[in-house]
Amino acid sequence: MEESTTSTGHRSIEHAGAWALAHVRHRGRSFPALVQHNRVLDLSTRDEVGRPASPSALLQDWDAMLPKLERLAETIGDWIDLAGLQVLSPVEPRQIFQAGANYRTHVLDLVVAHHDGADGRTPEQVRADAAAHMDERLALPPFVFQGLPTAICGPFDDVILPYGAEQPDFELELAAVIGRTARRVPVDQALDYVAGWTIVNDITLREKVFRKDSPGLGADWLASKNHPTFLPVGPVLVPRDALPDPGDLRVTLRLNGQVMQDASTSELIFDVARLVAHCSEVATLLPGDLLLTGSPAGNGLAHGRLLRAGDRMDSTISGLGAQSNLCIPEASEGTA
Repeated sequence: MEESTTSTGHRSIEHAGAWALAHVRHRGRSFPALVQHNRVLDLSTRDEVGRPASPSALLQDWDAMLPKLERLAETIGDWIDLAGLQVLSPVEPRQIFQAGANYRTHVLDLVVAHHDGADGRTPEQVRADAAAHMDERLALPPFVFQGLPTAICGPFDDVILPYGAEQPDFELELAAVIGRTARRVPVDQALDYVAGWTIVNDITLREKVFRKDSPGLGADWLASKNHPTFLPVGPVLVPRDALPDPGDLRVTLRLNGQVMQDASTSELIFDVARLVAHCSEVATLLPGDLLLTGSPAGNGLAHGRLLRAGDRMDSTISGLGAQSNLCIPEASEGTA
């Protein structure tokens, strides 16, 4: 995918803690950077951290790099003004794990929205049945699927609505960035494997989630969630210690200035520790991987207002900065 030339302009990146990790482009060159007070320090020139070419290099040895980054955050000089720089995704994951149906109200809204009435149940009955199922889920493993890294774009890049898309929707989510290789991690140790937090908007084509031609096959996550630019990430990675408790962060998305999603991560059915532990039971988590925790209620489908070309999404999560993405149409059929 061709990179956008969108920059931060005059936007301010406010984040928790004394510093955050970013990936920026300046004068035709991209590099990992510390962000502090809307200025950046080019880490690719710093011997202290091995002159890394990307944030991935830092995350491969995060435990060793973290104290060095903390010391560099106190460095005087060599800082660049953030304004005008292009901000890329702060991570380049090899794997993306996506928790689904992880906010109670969101699940109930979607079940009702997708119900076609063929079974004779009223919307109230459908919601009550789904609520009972939610209670049963707590005794079961979380529901997690995988996404593709090629869907990632920057936090201020344009989101391309594919040719022929009927129901493009937004799903703002807290994401954990893995900082250590993890396999069969117990829940009480799971957060030790998290390097930090970032913002993700998991754009979804609602009409593609369930195959009408083969309903028995289940959800088609490839077709519904993995188009180029469908995963704006960033603007920064905030270290875990700056937000040690991700269990009460505000998740807010505005569409053209109107609040659509506004919830707390305290509403998660399965918390971050449970999700990390579950994923590590199935797969080996790698440094730099992304774990999306699910999206709260207030998606476009529930509001009856899906994304259209010309829409702007402004998204924030407490302490993690903000995204702003303009929706544009794909140029023509077959254009990626």
